[in-house]
Amino acid sequence: MVLDFYKLAEQPFGVTPDSRFLYLGPKHREALASLVYGTESNRGFLALIAKPGMGKTSLLYHYLSFLRDKARTAFIFRTDCDSREFIRHLLIDLGVDVPGMDLPAMHDTLNKLLTEELRAGRRFVLVIDEAQNLDEKVLESVRLLSNFETPWVKLMQIVLAGQPQLADRLASPALAQLRQRVSMVIRIEPFSSQDVNAYIDHRLWVAGCQNPALFTVGARKLIAEQSEGIPRNINNLCFNAMSLACALKRKAIDRDIVQDVIADLDLEPLREKNIVAQKPVNKLERSVARFSLAPKIQSIGGSWIPKLALTSIVALAVVLFFLNLGRGASRTAASAPTVASDAPAPTPVPASAPAPVVVSEVSLLPADAPNSKSEPRSQDVQVKPGQTLYQISIDNLGKYNGKVLSQFQDLNPWLSDPDRIHPGQEIRVPAAATLSTDGQRAAEQASNAAPAEAGKQ
Repeated sequence: MVLDFYKLAEQPFGVTPDSRFLYLGPKHREALASLVYGTESNRGFLALIAKPGMGKTSLLYHYLSFLRDKARTAFIFRTDCDSREFIRHLLIDLGVDVPGMDLPAMHDTLNKLLTEELRAGRRFVLVIDEAQNLDEKVLESVRLLSNFETPWVKLMQIVLAGQPQLADRLASPALAQLRQRVSMVIRIEPFSSQDVNAYIDHRLWVAGCQNPALFTVGARKLIAEQSEGIPRNINNLCFNAMSLACALKRKAIDRDIVQDVIADLDLEPLREKNIVAQKPVNKLERSVARFSLAPKIQSIGGSWIPKLALTSIVALAVVLFFLNLGRGASRTAASAPTVASDAPAPTPVPASAPAPVVVSEVSLLPADAPNSKSEPRSQDVQVKPGQTLYQISIDNLGKYNGKVLSQFQDLNPWLSDPDRIHPGQEIRVPAAATLSTDGQRAAEQASNAAPAEAGKQ
């Protein structure tokens, strides 16, 4: 379906090492030239080292096809074997019937075959892929193969190809003799951003794609970043991006599609789910007493922190409640009417009479609660768009000063900044009668205080 949708002759991002799709960028061309030069120079052992997915096997196939008319070649990729099985795999690849042969007999057969190739004027090249998996004893047997030689020429050229672990194996003291015989160490470096673009274009062209802009610039940049320049990672991202775009009927593959593919290929969430699934919660386990000290300490530490936070919040709420209650009581006391100076004097009580019992009236309403017998002390006003506290005061009270602002703040404790009010908020506005009453009280207090101050003089 993908091939028909994008009009392709074949899958451009396959998983097989097809030499037709091999992109010989600067890194691969340099590695191939080093292999050919080392072989023609009769250097004996060569080592090709690259990260997984760098196209090492595809490059080896291209190298062997180059030597097809110039040398006899053998390719070994089954490296999980012992020394006898290794020689057996080598002879089978050369077309030699080996049933019933012991190890010395197989060595003699290989020596005769190498001598015949020398007489025919052809080289013999043995390529061992995934050589990092070879046991040390097998690597020592491979070293002994280099003893097949004449006084003037080596009968066998050997290429050890593998991942970076091969370099660690060759650097070990136990393989010092083999390391000394490796005359060239060839590396394949990851692609650059320009190489990634050229690699994608090359594979699309080989597959018969007629749309070079199938992958957008943003998609290519993201592929270069996430693949780390490794061809196998590029193939996986491009293949899944084409599949997803085809399902969405998208002719162009953009950055968003590549981002979805990267999220789908991420294995970390799956690993976490597997870890949780391996340890299901059992109700019976909760009732069994644990004798490990660490879990107990962890459970205690995890339980007292939320409790302490909850206790602190409750205590803070209680303190704020009493503070607001005290402020309400003080405002009530301040607003109580002053006794007039001309009020009738209280009737004197005889000394023999019992002391009168004074019963004070206790109100069950909050200090700020409006009294049904008196006029309302405030009203609620909703802030309109663009309206300020100054405008609200002028519209409802006809004035705005420090005393009015104090009244606003008493009625609206949250109003710490008068300049910051928002449309839709409700603000309690003091009634005009309250302000006039407060002014009268202040005038009376000032008049009462004047004679007292005069008397002091």
